[in-house]
Amino acid sequence: MTPTDTTGTIDAPASPSIGVARTVTDVFQPRNVLLVGMLGIGLAAAGHWTGLLWGFLGALCAGIVPAGYIEWERGRGTWGDRHVVDRTKRAPIFFVILGSIGAGSVVMVLGHAPTGILAAMLALWAMTVILLAVNTVWKISVDAAVASAVVALLAPVHSPWWLLMYAMTVAVCWSRVALGYHSVAQTVAGASLGATTAGAFLFV
Repeated sequence: MTPTDTTGTIDAPASPSIGVARTVTDVFQPRNVLLVGMLGIGLAAAGHWTGLLWGFLGALCAGIVPAGYIEWERGRGTWGDRHVVDRTKRAPIFFVILGSIGAGSVVMVLGHAPTGILAAMLALWAMTVILLAVNTVWKISVDAAVASAVVALLAPVHSPWWLLMYAMTVAVCWSRVALGYHSVAQTVAGASLGATTAGAFLFV
């Protein structure tokens, strides 16, 4: 395992590919992956364009609102960047995610949203609960978990070919390690958790 300091930050290895890793981790950050993924899940769940509206609500609650909260805290000087490298400071983010997904799920229930998009929300909520629990003792990768969960949720409702997008998940895992934010074990654990929790809700 790559050495970590007392705050959970991993010393970034010197590498000529750091710029590529930075681009990968920024492009495929949870907010962006969830926006594309939830729109796709919503469309498939509804079977017509109105599903995009439910998908956007899901992306808003699961990704955009939490990202906005992180940016707000950054503006206040709480964190240096969106990665929040200090594991001990991450709990508030998880609680915001849980509250936001929970509120969105209630709206979906009251609005009679398609079952598929609601199941995706519940899968993401359950995944976040586990991420929060693990994060109390170990810095599991949230980016890897989200990248894996979204692919696992999209493949059954669209096409098994979507599983090829696990190449994106692998790229995200690589970038997190290359940038020194996580160890290999932490990214593998995150990706495994994402796939497992998504799979658990596929037949809801």
